[in-house]
Amino acid sequence: MPGPGPSPERLGTTGAASGSPAGPESPFALFGLSGVPGTDEFRPAATPAYVPSGDGGWVALFLWRGAPAVVEFESWSDPVPLVRWRDTDCWYAEVRMPARLRVTYRFRTAEGSYADPCNPVGAGGERSVTATPDAPPQPHWPAVTAADVLPLPRTRVRWASERLGGRRTVRIHPVGGGGPVVLLLDGDDWLHLHPATTAFDAARAAGDMPPVTLVFVPAKDRLAEFGCRPELWEAIRDELLPLVADSGVPADPDRLVVAGQSLGGLSAMYAALEFPDVVSRVACQSGSFWWTPEAAALADPLGGPVGGTVAARLRERPALSGLRIAFDLGEHETRMRPHCELVEALTEKAGATVRTSRSASDHDRAGWRQALLRDVAWALA
Repeated sequence: MPGPGPSPERLGTTGAASGSPAGPESPFALFGLSGVPGTDEFRPAATPAYVPSGDGGWVALFLWRGAPAVVEFESWSDPVPLVRWRDTDCWYAEVRMPARLRVTYRFRTAEGSYADPCNPVGAGGERSVTATPDAPPQPHWPAVTAADVLPLPRTRVRWASERLGGRRTVRIHPVGGGGPVVLLLDGDDWLHLHPATTAFDAARAAGDMPPVTLVFVPAKDRLAEFGCRPELWEAIRDELLPLVADSGVPADPDRLVVAGQSLGGLSAMYAALEFPDVVSRVACQSGSFWWTPEAAALADPLGGPVGGTVAARLRERPALSGLRIAFDLGEHETRMRPHCELVEALTEKAGATVRTSRSASDHDRAGWRQALLRDVAWALA
């Protein structure tokens, strides 16, 4: 899951989620579901199901069969308990959602966490992804179920880092025959939760992506490695990039792009500031620009200086005319917005070529996926 994000705003549930039915027979007819809840005939084609809320947003119906459960969302909302329908094994919640939201969720019971068995769009074995009907599509990202095993790149190198310690397996995938290196921070998430290799290949086939070489960089300790410290980028420069060059996959490190989200976005921006000879192209989604060395220990990490350490560094007016950087932020990340907007403005003021956009999500990798493809391609334009 992404690193520390904003404190979520609980949007709550409709009256039906607290037990009162939404219709004379059951709360499900409003959503176009037929059959008797709790029977074998009651098999929705796919859920969540959506109806307009009347205030510009949506009401989503989540269904679960079996033991008591709650539905947990990634960053966007507090967990929502499901309500049992009469004396059946059918549990449900009607959850109010704002316009334009794509969100990762899962069901949690006393036995564990589960993807939604009625949702064909998964993110790893325990999570599902849903989007309100007005959320923009995400071309090139295939729908994969929770049971699917995502393909892994054939080429891998073993990175035994002296600076970082430990051993890591780094996967390398040439897109369109290979080209400029694209470092995907939090690489294991893009391998095992979201099918980045398939999406980049599809974008290339559609003419939306130049040939690139994807390098999936795993993290062992995100908070330690992605904070504003030089060790990670010294290790990437002196250890990892030579391994990539010797891997046998065509790779151009002179046009390198770093793509990072949350703490990974913070690290990518730090690298552009402090290692400009290595990093001059960045795709940054929801960078954790609240970060200072003291922030993680605070009760409210986002309550410190706006823009954190990165903004303080940018106020020193570094020369960034060689930097090309795309910033993206979730539309619903209200507490992240001041931090990100200040860094965006200061970066452009320092002379960088800057692109800003907003995705239909909260602090959630499922919402950043399309920005990842678009912004990597833009960084190489």
